[in-house]
Amino acid sequence: MKLSIASTLILLTTGATAFAPSAHRPSFSALRATLEEPAVAAAAAAAVPTKSAFLTPESAAAAIEAVGSPLYAYSLDMLEEFAAKCLAFPNAYGLTVRYAMKSCPNGAILSLFNSRGIHIDASSGFEVRRAMAAGVPADHISLSTQELPNDFAELIDMGVKVNACSLSQIERIGKHYSAAGTNQIIGIRVNPGVGSGGFSSSTTGFSKTNVGGPTSSFGIWHDLLTDGTVPTMVSKYGLIVERIHTHIGSGSDPKIWQSVASRSLSFCKIWDTVTSCNLGGGYKVGRNPGEPTTDLQEIGAPVTNVFRDFAAETGRELRLEIEPGTYLVANAGALVCTVQDKVFTTGDGSHTFLKLDAGMTDVLRPSLYGAVHPITILPGSGKSSDVGTESESVVVVGHCCESGDLMTPQPGEPESLGERSLRKAAIGDICVMDGSGAYCSGMSTKNYNSFPEAPEVLVDADGKPHVIRSRQSLEQIYQNEEKVDGLW
Repeated sequence: MKLSIASTLILLTTGATAFAPSAHRPSFSALRATLEEPAVAAAAAAAVPTKSAFLTPESAAAAIEAVGSPLYAYSLDMLEEFAAKCLAFPNAYGLTVRYAMKSCPNGAILSLFNSRGIHIDASSGFEVRRAMAAGVPADHISLSTQELPNDFAELIDMGVKVNACSLSQIERIGKHYSAAGTNQIIGIRVNPGVGSGGFSSSTTGFSKTNVGGPTSSFGIWHDLLTDGTVPTMVSKYGLIVERIHTHIGSGSDPKIWQSVASRSLSFCKIWDTVTSCNLGGGYKVGRNPGEPTTDLQEIGAPVTNVFRDFAAETGRELRLEIEPGTYLVANAGALVCTVQDKVFTTGDGSHTFLKLDAGMTDVLRPSLYGAVHPITILPGSGKSSDVGTESESVVVVGHCCESGDLMTPQPGEPESLGERSLRKAAIGDICVMDGSGAYCSGMSTKNYNSFPEAPEVLVDADGKPHVIRSRQSLEQIYQNEEKVDGLW
């Protein structure tokens, strides 16, 4: 009981006291060391994070003041910067940049990119409708989907560009338009036989972020184009193939991406009606110090030459399409949350744990992929002057009643605890998880444990937050549930 009381007194220390040196404040690490024989002191990493990618203690606190904690914050300046880089992608005969909206589908972000001339890559019929609701013209939207929606013909007739991703999709589209006596324009998504993504170095083995090769269900297997199967179907239904589309994975190896570009153009030779070649996206982004980020100019230049070679051989100048998602938004976004508890264990295999008021309900990537995000602890006071120099080695976990709700896994190992050397935290301090702009708000496990969906803010150049999504209420979580009478 004495230990419990002592621990509670220390763990309830709040605000900026963990950052400001104090001769009177008890040391959490010192107490823990006295409980272990021999004492285990976590070695601090050489570089302890001292600042967020774009948030200061003041701007992070202002965002929390605006909508509460946790929340997603996006840097307007960084979104503009990454958009400009994508629009400058090298090309020989014209470029269309399509934002992979699944990475972060907030309407404000869709509207921003639309205003800059960026089109949309949608992955479901629902995403198509959502993009149009945000003001994106139908003819600026391309749909490549695992599940062709029942209203596909309505979307096509509105101007949406659909890429058939399986033989059955070709057949469904073909039957509908041949019955109407229309030679419908379509695109064909091809599985080129190789893929690349995430922590896997294999180009043919399974990986959660690898969407090419024999272990992937995405796209039409390349042999079905070259053996005449797809051309025969296209001819049968009077379809006109205008686009060839390939995508090999998220976080793909630039060299593999370049090699697939050449292979993709070979499929364009099958139909002389093809006017554009879409090479997908998946450009690797370095979220953490020392991690490389794909140089778009470097990988684009050789591809430009391949397009020129194709033109010299065939007399056809193809337009290039790319579909960045992570590249546009990953490092422009952050999860901003609060350290709501701090506990420790003792003995072999012991750890100090920071418990957040967020978790897999907001950023699933660590639990799903073993993804590593930069984490910065900022003073709860919201004052830069309160940032101190003490650090500690901790495991950061989420708020879910789920052992897998881990925010600091070992790289690529979602079931292995990973310690981080961070600024020493107290309950009430702010935790910023950078690199959370892509596949976080759009891929959350919101409503698990009935936690509401977190709000989103857009942070301008002055650090002022602008609300672009309000926090979900508890009532909104269960508003579609129906009462059943008479069964019990």
